[in-house]
Amino acid sequence: MSTTTLAVLVPLLPFLGACAGLAAGRRAPGFVRPLAVLPTVAAFALAVLVAVRQGGGVGPDAINAATELTPTGNALLPIDLAFHLDGFAVLVAVLVGLVATCVQLYSTGYLRDDRRYPSYAALVSLFTAAMLLVVYSDDLIVLLVGWEVMGICSYFLVGHYWETAAARSASLKAFLVTKLGDVPFLIGILALASEAGTFRISTITTRLTSQLSDFELSHPTVIALLLLAGVAGKSAQFPLHSWLPDAMAGPTPVSALIHAATMVAAGVYVVARLLPVFTASAAALVVLAVMAALTMVGSALAALAQDDVKRVLAYSTIGQLGYLAGALAVGNRSAATFHLLSHGAFKALLFLAAGVLIAAAGTGSLTAMARTSGLRGRAPDAFWTMTIGLLALAAIPPFSGFFSKEAVLAAAEHAALDPVAGIPVAAGWIVLVAGLATALLTAAYATRLWLLAWAGRSPAAATVAPTELDVPDTPVTAGGAGPEARAQTHPGTAATTPMNAVLWLLAVPSLAFGLLYGWLADWFAGPSLAPTLTTSVLGTGLALIGALVTYAAWRQATAVGRTPDPTPALLGPLHQPARAGFHLDAAYDRMFVAPVRGGARLVDFLDREVVDAYVRGAATLPGWLGTLARRAQTGNAQTYLSVLLAGAVVLAVAVLAAGA
Repeated sequence: MSTTTLAVLVPLLPFLGACAGLAAGRRAPGFVRPLAVLPTVAAFALAVLVAVRQGGGVGPDAINAATELTPTGNALLPIDLAFHLDGFAVLVAVLVGLVATCVQLYSTGYLRDDRRYPSYAALVSLFTAAMLLVVYSDDLIVLLVGWEVMGICSYFLVGHYWETAAARSASLKAFLVTKLGDVPFLIGILALASEAGTFRISTITTRLTSQLSDFELSHPTVIALLLLAGVAGKSAQFPLHSWLPDAMAGPTPVSALIHAATMVAAGVYVVARLLPVFTASAAALVVLAVMAALTMVGSALAALAQDDVKRVLAYSTIGQLGYLAGALAVGNRSAATFHLLSHGAFKALLFLAAGVLIAAAGTGSLTAMARTSGLRGRAPDAFWTMTIGLLALAAIPPFSGFFSKEAVLAAAEHAALDPVAGIPVAAGWIVLVAGLATALLTAAYATRLWLLAWAGRSPAAATVAPTELDVPDTPVTAGGAGPEARAQTHPGTAATTPMNAVLWLLAVPSLAFGLLYGWLADWFAGPSLAPTLTTSVLGTGLALIGALVTYAAWRQATAVGRTPDPTPALLGPLHQPARAGFHLDAAYDRMFVAPVRGGARLVDFLDREVVDAYVRGAATLPGWLGTLARRAQTGNAQTYLSVLLAGAVVLAVAVLAAGA
């Protein structure tokens, strides 16, 4: 079987599994789990086989296959079902398959009592198929199909617990905010294809980078910024990032899938695929660098102030995606891809471990967990694997996050101190400074999360009664309680064997994946990914400072009898604004939501008082005439004759008067 045929099967198998799962969910519930797991596992195995056969490399080493899907009326712009398999695409597909497989296996235990599991599992499979289509596709319109399918899947999956107002609001917010970016994204795709004369990504990038081609985009900045709007929405970058923390209202495995391998990874992946379009405009690269810097630092501060475990990890994802955007802003796709793969492994691990932690603690609140004890004994697998994941997140050597994050910082340093043609020096400095600051803050919130979740009951907090625990409301499905809800009534809910097995499976790349950085550089045929001495010392030193300062603040807060949360001491006056996401949602509400609601009220008033009044008035006059006519129709013959005689007399008088 050819490599291209195998590649077609990779997204096709989860899609067929989703269709079969939706069809058989109620009629044959015994087949639901096999239909959810087996196609995804098979797709993962085929993705690995495709990667092995492809062998790495880009450009001439890539495998291309295409067939015309539909004509567009323009012979130069057909829509093709085209695949482009280079070292970059096949490795990202392996990541998607791995995380999706882990999520499906984990969900068999996590949602074992949920009667809506069949539809949930089918949507996860469809989500996976859509992302794999985005990864392999070489046609912008086909890519857009997968892009939008992921949007609707996220709407349904985030709103899985639709009985709760939080889930309904979060799913609607995620859908609308991402669609806000998708509109200019679509315009950018059409503008790019119109100028390039094709929807084929490989053709566009080859024409832009080939020394034998004199092709140039007429409006590269406009096209890049239009595309960047869609990327900001899908990958939750400033200023369209606020939907992602609220999306934590969905089941925890969904959060792992969205954050690690689908949806939010799709935006930066598209920038990486179309990087020559962005490097054609220095202004677009500076905008991308500023967006990445604001996203990195702002989300890290917000993560440090959150009380909910999943919201900490959500803001962490936003910041790590900022690193990816920063690497692309300095023109280094290899560093961005390396961190994308590394981050996908340890962030999936962190979310799935958080699901076990929440079930064991009976709450998702860190401050509530800090008043309990014995969580290590209740969930030892989650303790050890989450520790590995947090060390990778904090970029502590030799964990994978150290190598991939240092690759980004080294790329920024190179762009700042040894610039290359087309890459603004300003972009390099912006990404480098923001990346170092974020390294310190990332280690701080990772340390805080570990201390509050796993450090056990502090002496000062030992007197806090269990009834005072700040346990948040947890969604309950129509068919049964969610895992977190079960844990509230039965704290200490044990993880199943598949759940623990998935945690240890993801712990392996989180621990050892970074050691492959030399091999990955050859695979991408890109620049070296080895960290430099300067960024390694600065990045690791700042991370250690962040961790030690956080630990010291936690010890001090514990010693004086306060709630053992170091954040108020660390952030000072920034604590409350950071906890509220710097009030960005409130600002959007005043700038956009309130005016729209005011406009809606005005339209409603005009509809009722003007349009409806006109319609009612148009009906009133005929009504009055009808009333008069009805009163004349008495049914009395004598009255009719009298009126007829009176009329005849009036006419006669009128004729005589006229003759006179």
